[in-house]
Amino acid sequence: MKKSKGISNQMDMLNGSIFDKILLFALPLAISSILQQLFNSVDVAVVGRFASSEALAAVGSNSSVISLLINLFVGISVGANVVIANYIGQGKTEKIQDAVHTVMIVSLISGVFLLVLGLMIARPILEIMGTPENVIDLAVLYLHIYFLGMPFLMIYNFGAAVLRSKGDTKRPLYCLIISGVINACLNLLFVIVFKLSVAGVAIATVIADGVSAVLIICFLMNEEETIRLRLNKLKIKKSELIKVIKIGVPAGLQGVVFSVSNVCIQTAINSFGSDAVAGSATGLNFEYFTYDIAAAFAQAAVTFTSQNYGAGNLKRCKKIFGLCMLFGIGFTEILSIIFIIWDDFFVSIYTTSAAVAVYGIIRMHHVCLLEGVTATYEVGSASLRGMGKSIEPSIITILGTVVFRMIWMVTVFKMVPTYDMLMNVYIASWIFTGGAIFVVYFLHMKKTEANAAKKTLCSTSL
Repeated sequence: MKKSKGISNQMDMLNGSIFDKILLFALPLAISSILQQLFNSVDVAVVGRFASSEALAAVGSNSSVISLLINLFVGISVGANVVIANYIGQGKTEKIQDAVHTVMIVSLISGVFLLVLGLMIARPILEIMGTPENVIDLAVLYLHIYFLGMPFLMIYNFGAAVLRSKGDTKRPLYCLIISGVINACLNLLFVIVFKLSVAGVAIATVIADGVSAVLIICFLMNEEETIRLRLNKLKIKKSELIKVIKIGVPAGLQGVVFSVSNVCIQTAINSFGSDAVAGSATGLNFEYFTYDIAAAFAQAAVTFTSQNYGAGNLKRCKKIFGLCMLFGIGFTEILSIIFIIWDDFFVSIYTTSAAVAVYGIIRMHHVCLLEGVTATYEVGSASLRGMGKSIEPSIITILGTVVFRMIWMVTVFKMVPTYDMLMNVYIASWIFTGGAIFVVYFLHMKKTEANAAKKTLCSTSL
């Protein structure tokens, strides 16, 4: 591929050792995601310590609603990553340019759509979920302000996906560090000094999202020629949009249905009262931290697989799958065990209430302990998408995270309606989903290798 002026941070994913390159790609991404969650969790910690338990519940209980509304478009950004990485593997410079400008337009449209949608349906969703009366007004206020930053969040997510498609995970990390520090400082200022409580942490998040969006745009506008963003060339290329949607929409729907099941579980959590809601929100933070590691190696799997599949190197694709799976499970479990060992200390960061802490620790012990299992279906799904197979993992995830969990809720949980048993649904669904994804991946790889062998045989005989 011809290189031009600009900043080059491209990683050669097609040649040489992949052991170190996967680590160099995934670890900065994991750190950036953890930092993003760390800074987001400052919202929870600040209101939990300096406002009230009701404010803590209001902020923390909204995660499932936010995920439900934005996951479709986050999935589309995965499609952007796959398409651009595939073009890089094939050396198609013009196609890369078309895809970059298409996805950045899509990011803005997505953000505006989510802004309007979030404002319209925030309260109805929270009411359907049975959010406690002493929490719901604060929760609605938080969501209304939070969704004002959706255009910024989408621009960052899609822009980061563009950079990651060429192996650059460091500059998205820089964006998050800067915006995260701003978010944390503004949280403390708005809540402690100005006494804005829930509104304060939401405003801080919007401002921080705006900073990260501006930074990612600046990086893209100063990129090397092949991937540089030019504002005067922003337009939707229909052919590229279709390719992005073909990969991204099934991935996004997977995230949406995943969130639907979490909304249902959150509804059940709400039935235990505001202390349970606040405690669950506290424990959930640590699940995010550990899951971010599995997700980072899944991102490595989809990007490395996309480029190598585009280049026709199936053997390398299999190595990528194995290493990402090993690293994803291993590193995730290490962090999970650290949280479990010092559970009292970590929970105390977010709350001073003993009643809230009990629920937080229960969730940590039942869910966080085996968070590494999530890597089985995340890396497996990512590897399949890297090879252009997006529908199958989405269907399996729907079965595993929605159907399976709903069956659990109306059978096991109905028979034993305790908070502990409710938490067990996560581990059970992960094992089911991960096992199914494993089977599909190996069957697809076997079929792909057989087809490649036939083509080689035909070309040799000719």
